Amino acid sequence: MPTVLIVHHTPSPHCQEMFEAVLSGATAPEIEGVRVVRRAALSATATDVLEADGCLLGTPANLGYMSGALKHFFDQIYYPCLDTTRGRPFGFYVHGGNDVTGAVRGIEAITTGLGWRRVADPVEVTGAPDKADVERCWELGATLAAGLME
Repeated sequence: MPTVLIVHHTPSPHCQEMFEAVLSGATAPEIEGVRVVRRAALSATATDVLEADGCLLGTPANLGYMSGALKHFFDQIYYPCLDTTRGRPFGFYVHGGNDVTGAVRGIEAITTGLGWRRVADPVEVTGAPDKADVERCWELGATLAAGLME
């Protein structure tokens, strides 16, 4: 069964709201035959990535960059997954207080190095997520999961 791995760092209510919307989209009733696994960024492993068919990533923007937890995840999985996961579909969402540019750039640089294939535009939110932001998160989860349906 195809598997979506959601790797997230969710330290705030805003990040939690975005995570829950992504999860809801990935597990929508219309999505059949796709397993969804969620891991906190500090506990996700290379094995989790190698066993998944697609990845959804979520992070706050901290001091102009992705969270240390998500960076730690990438540091742990980069070389063990480098050759095996090329072409892997992925998507991501970022929440920040006022700017997410550095976090987006960092994620794009690392996933480009891994050779992963982005399947949807990132969801970038500053401030409190509004209804449209939450809907875009839902669509992100649904898009990635639907793309893995057999």
